[in-house]
Amino acid sequence: MEGWTLLKGMGLGLVIAAPVGPIGLLCIRRSLTQGQLMGLVTGLGAATADGLYGCIAGFGLTAVADLLVSHALAMRLIGGLFLCYLGVTTLRADPATEAVKVSNRGLWGAYASTLVLTLTNPATILSFIAIFAGLGLVGSSQSWAASVALIVGVFLGSALWWLCLSWGVTLFSQRLTPARLKWLNRLAGAAIFAFGVVAIGSAIRL
Repeated sequence: MEGWTLLKGMGLGLVIAAPVGPIGLLCIRRSLTQGQLMGLVTGLGAATADGLYGCIAGFGLTAVADLLVSHALAMRLIGGLFLCYLGVTTLRADPATEAVKVSNRGLWGAYASTLVLTLTNPATILSFIAIFAGLGLVGSSQSWAASVALIVGVFLGSALWWLCLSWGVTLFSQRLTPARLKWLNRLAGAAIFAFGVVAIGSAIRL
């Protein structure tokens, strides 16, 4: 029973992680400029946030969910400003001509940045609650073991997506010339900045 729940969780993790947003763009750019490991660690930060939100939804921690939603304005503003900053730095960055040697500190920084960015989007927790409730994955009949299997599955499914994305991008990175990388930096930076503006705009409308 828990095995099937684990597979359902993995499917949900894949579906939630797959749409290309600001985190996806960050993963792609870091994979190209700093190597597959940096891209994977970037994605794992988002996968951890997905797992935490899955935990809140799976165990019905409504008090935590309400707290996150009640601070939606501040969280969107912080996330939006951070995205705008990342967008500008990406726009101004010169394309790398060779793989960068990444320190443990750099890896932790990449992990933490995407973890924070994903956690500052309160819409994510609402999505998890809606999906879990819609599929009948939460409730008093859900056993503790099944809830754990579901949450682990969400994390594994999300992590699998980021592994495939970082590996796939790195596989084709040799075909990108410095000129193309420069344009990729500009496009990615502009897109990330746009996501930040949208987040700030939605916070203002609240």
